[in-house]
Amino acid sequence: MLLKVNQIGSVTESIQAWALCRREKWGVFVSHRSGETEDAFIADLAVGIGAGHIKSGAPCRSERLAKYNQLLRIEKEFPQIPYAGDKFRTPWE
Repeated sequence: MLLKVNQIGSVTESIQAWALCRREKWGVFVSHRSGETEDAFIADLAVGIGAGHIKSGAPCRSERLAKYNQLLRIEKEFPQIPYAGDKFRTPWE
C-alpha cells in the first residue's frame, strides 16, 4: 500500500491503515505528496512503523533531500534499528 499521510486524513488513521496492511501481510511504502515541504516527518514515520520503504522521489530537490537526510540521521543515531533490505515488503518477518 502506498501510505500518503496527508491524503488519508490523520496520523492516527495512517497508523490504523498500516496496522491493517501488516495484519494482511501487505507491504507499505510511506510516500510524500506533490507540493511537499521540507518537513521530514514521513522519514520518521517510515522508520517508526517499520515500513521498510519510503517513496520520496529523486534526491534532486531540497524537500526530497530533507527526507533522505533524516533517514541518514536516524541510521547514525540508532544503528541498532535493522535495515529491511530484501524484506522491505515484509520487514516484520
